[in-house]
Amino acid sequence: MAPADTGVMTTALHITLITETFPPEINGVANTLGRLCDGLRARGHQVELVRPRQGCDQQLGSDDELLLCRGWPLPGYPGLQWGQSSMHKLLRRWTRHRPDVLYIATEGPLGLSALRAARRLGISVVSGFHTNFQQYSNQYGLGLLTRLLTHYLRWFHNRSTMTLVPSVSQRMELERRHFERLALLSRGVDSELFHPAKRLNGLREQWGLTEEDIAVIHVGRLAPEKNLGLLKRTFNTLKVSYPRRTLKLIVVGDGPQRQELEKEMPEAIFCGTQRGEALACHYASGDVFLFPSLTETFGNVVLEALASGLGVVAYDQAAAAQHIRHGYNGVLAMPGDEEAFCDAAAWLLEDGEALRNVRLNARQHASRQGWATIIEQFEGQLRGACAGEMVVPNAPIVP
Repeated sequence: MAPADTGVMTTALHITLITETFPPEINGVANTLGRLCDGLRARGHQVELVRPRQGCDQQLGSDDELLLCRGWPLPGYPGLQWGQSSMHKLLRRWTRHRPDVLYIATEGPLGLSALRAARRLGISVVSGFHTNFQQYSNQYGLGLLTRLLTHYLRWFHNRSTMTLVPSVSQRMELERRHFERLALLSRGVDSELFHPAKRLNGLREQWGLTEEDIAVIHVGRLAPEKNLGLLKRTFNTLKVSYPRRTLKLIVVGDGPQRQELEKEMPEAIFCGTQRGEALACHYASGDVFLFPSLTETFGNVVLEALASGLGVVAYDQAAAAQHIRHGYNGVLAMPGDEEAFCDAAAWLLEDGEALRNVRLNARQHASRQGWATIIEQFEGQLRGACAGEMVVPNAPIVP
C-alpha cells in the first residue's frame, strides 16, 4: 500500500531565486527577498539562490542552495553590484538539476542570462518589478536613457509567465506602459521587531530631546532619487509653524548624497546605517516620519514606521496609498505637491491628541500586515506559474 500524502514536503517545489542584491545588503529589495526566501524554505520548499558574491562571503563556494557569480559595482550605488552574465553556467546547472520555477528579481545581466537560459530549457519564469530604474535615470542626469530603459524593462518582463508588482499604483503605471500579465504581491512588516515599545529615552536625550519634544525622522538610502531636498523644506515649515516647540530632524541611513545633505542641513542629526534592534529603536524613538520619495515601487520603510507608531507623512502612492487613510493613521499629499506635503506635516503637530490618535491607529493597522500571508500568496503564484496559470489575488487591502 502506498504511503499517505503527508503534506508540505510531498508537494515541495524546487524554486530558484535570481537577484543582484540580497541580505546583508541594506535596501528594500534585499529585505523583501530575504523574507521571501526564508519563508519559502520554512514551508518546505527547496530554494536555490543565484547572486553575485558579497564581501562577507568571499570564502564561500557554490552548493545546492547557493550559486555565486562575479559582480561589478553599480554606478552611484556603492555596495551594490550588477551580476555577471552566466548563461552557460546556468544552462549546465539547470540541465543537471532542473528547477520547477524561477523567480527573477532583478533585470541586470545576471537576470537576463537566467531568463534566456530558462526560455531555452522551457522552465517557468516569474519576474518581480522591484525598482523603478527608468525613473532613476532622470535623477542621475541620464534622462535620454529613460525611454530605452522602459523599452528594455517591458521587453524583459513580458517574457515571463507573470510579473509581480508590490503596489496597486505601480501596477497601474506599468499597465499604462503596456506591461503584460501583472499580479500584485504586496509586502509585510515584522511588527514584533518594529514596535513602539522599542522607544528609548536615552537615545532621545542623545538627540537633545525630552519626551515632550518632537523628533522628525527619516529612514532610507540617501540618494538623489529619494527627493530628499523636501526634508529640509518640510522641517523648516514645521519650525516656522511651531516656533515654541523643540524639534530635531533625525536622518537614519547612508548613501551618495549624505555629505551634500549634511552641508545643507547642519542642524540635523545624521545617524548613519542602523540594523535590527538598533534600527527599531531609532524608529520608535521618533514621533513624525517624513517620506518624500516619488520613485518607490513600494517603500518598506513606510510599513516599518507605521508599525513603530509614528505619524507618517508621505505622497499618495505605493505603500502609503495602500496603507494610509489620510488623517486616520497618517497623512498624505498628492504626488509632487510639495506645499501640500509640508502642510500635511504641519497638520500633524497642530493638535497633540490628533497626533496621538494617528500614531495609535498606525500601529494597529501595521500589526495586521505580517509576512506569513504574503509568503503564502507568493507560493501560490509560483505554483500557478508551474501550471501555466495566471494567479491574480483579488483580496483587497483594508486600512
